Amino acid sequence: MGLLDALKSMFATDASQADNAYWLYVRSRRCKEVIKTRVDLRNDLSQRDEGGYFTRKVLTGNNSRCFDRVEVTLIFDDYRRLVDQQISGGEFLTAEAYEAALVVDSDPPTLTNPPGETGL
Repeated sequence: MGLLDALKSMFATDASQADNAYWLYVRSRRCKEVIKTRVDLRNDLSQRDEGGYFTRKVLTGNNSRCFDRVEVTLIFDDYRRLVDQQISGGEFLTAEAYEAALVVDSDPPTLTNPPGETGL
């Protein structure tokens, strides 16, 4: 195996690595900004005394005028399957709702009056 092959194998992702992720979609309460984040099920989880795992994430969006924080706590069982979720400062979204919100946010604003008309 050459040096380039060794480097490729170190940085390549395969299907097993992709399966070790939990994607989370939220909307902040104050700014209404949608946020997507990834939870690495191998590295982001902490063991609970009563069994299973948990993680806590504090999310902020990219909006430079609004620094709203969304706090999320996720509880997983011993097999790293989600069993409970709590949120403060926002609401959970499905992947479909997140994608739909991105489309709506990217639409250009509509003018109430066509150019050249004053609306009087």
